[in-house]
Amino acid sequence: MASARDRVLDSFVAIVCEEGERPATLDAVAARAGVSKGGLLYHFGSKAALVEGLCERLSDLSAIDVDRMREAEDGAARYFVRNCLYVGSELDLALLAASRLQQAGYEEAGRTLDETENAWLETLVDALGDVPTAQAVKLLGDGLYHQASLGAAIATDVRPNRGTVDMDALLAVVDRLIATRPGA
Repeated sequence: MASARDRVLDSFVAIVCEEGERPATLDAVAARAGVSKGGLLYHFGSKAALVEGLCERLSDLSAIDVDRMREAEDGAARYFVRNCLYVGSELDLALLAASRLQQAGYEEAGRTLDETENAWLETLVDALGDVPTAQAVKLLGDGLYHQASLGAAIATDVRPNRGTVDMDALLAVVDRLIATRPGA
């Protein structure tokens, strides 16, 4: 079972993701976490402390993801693109919550998002040895993540289902891109 602190932070993330920053009051977070307001305040003395806790969580989760990118058997680029499908993971939710908090004016959330994005790009540059190729892979993954985060649309001949991605074909494009980079 998750600790009370984790339940409080999970509740904050869930409310921010589902409803936005304004409804994520201390009372609402405590109620959703099943703790008293005093219990919430024991772990997080203010809403700013909740934001800080989320940013720490995002930093930790993104550091784990960067380590996995570096160690991926099929390479950092393939790992990055394959993992850009929004699946509602703890990392996905932390990214979404931080994005919403940044939009609401929380500068720390913006800094943490920038650090996360920069770490992914730096890892791709290190793995590929070419900044433009790394940027292209990063943007491909970002676009895939954006499309996936919008949810599946009704498929038509003109507008295919957003939730349907032929990942093998997309990874083949990544392989071709990497094979044509300078010095490959």
